Amino acid sequence: MIIVLKPGSTPAEIDHVIERIRELGLKPHVSAGEHRTIIGVIGDENKLQAQPLQAIPGVEQVIPIMKPFKLASREFTKKDTIVNVGKVKIGGGHLAMIAGPCAIESLAVLDEIAGPVKKAGANILRGGAFKPRTSPYSFQGLGEEGLKILRDIGQKHDMPVVTEVMDPRQIPLVEKYADMFQIGARNMQNFDLLKEIGQTMKPVLMKRGMSATVKDLLMSAEYVLAEGNPNVVLCERGVRSFEDSTRNMLDMSAVPNVKGQSHLPIIVDPSHATGRPDLIPPMALASIAAGADGVHIEVHSCPEKALSDGPQALLPGRYASLMEQIRKLADLMGKTY
Repeated sequence: MIIVLKPGSTPAEIDHVIERIRELGLKPHVSAGEHRTIIGVIGDENKLQAQPLQAIPGVEQVIPIMKPFKLASREFTKKDTIVNVGKVKIGGGHLAMIAGPCAIESLAVLDEIAGPVKKAGANILRGGAFKPRTSPYSFQGLGEEGLKILRDIGQKHDMPVVTEVMDPRQIPLVEKYADMFQIGARNMQNFDLLKEIGQTMKPVLMKRGMSATVKDLLMSAEYVLAEGNPNVVLCERGVRSFEDSTRNMLDMSAVPNVKGQSHLPIIVDPSHATGRPDLIPPMALASIAAGADGVHIEVHSCPEKALSDGPQALLPGRYASLMEQIRKLADLMGKTY
């Protein structure tokens, strides 16, 4: 449910509405706009059915929200949310061009990747310090050493950095070094992790689970939003299907689907979705054409020596060529990065 307050409502009136909501055992979520304030009510809306909330001084309108994701819904906020990651804006016509290797391997390797992708137009550097791998014998990441490398190279090239956090116990460490948390597909429904992330104000890149519906993705975002962190960026990265010629099946319809239901930005990861370098460029362009707020692409200077996901990484030169095409398409669609 949304409670819309009248323009010019006093702080005392707003506090009274908040107090009344809490008395009913519900949680208020205040969003103060330029002209008016709205309050999202989180919890069992059945408790409100017999309550004449519109009679409270300062209340203009009470609007029920039927969707299970309240704060992520278009009903809660009509205007597209813009998430700031350092100096980079995501959403509302601003594109996130996230690029980098799957895993941080060394300072020298990350540096020789970061320079070319920044020159090509990437505005956020990615790299994994903690790697969730299918096999326990595969490279698991460099941990804090990798986080330090990511931060140092990001600062050298003036790029904010994003990296995956896998466990609530890792949050303080990752928060110390990264500008944005990434919630991987395997952790999209790790609700304890989402709650802890929600108690920070650090931007969050939330990847869609391999078997998750769009509703599942938005409900996971709701966990973060409900804890007070509004800075969520969604990511479509393909879902499992019977097709075996690609790594996953890229659900391009998820982009306009999410846009219709939610105000949150959504980007696309064609690297994990396809697993094939030849398919990444056309799917990246299709993502921007579908209305995505950016693309997340794996790039490596020597994919054959990569310690993780080398076969799906683009070479820096191919990434630069793709970015030239994306720039033209972005200009055509009135988007910037």
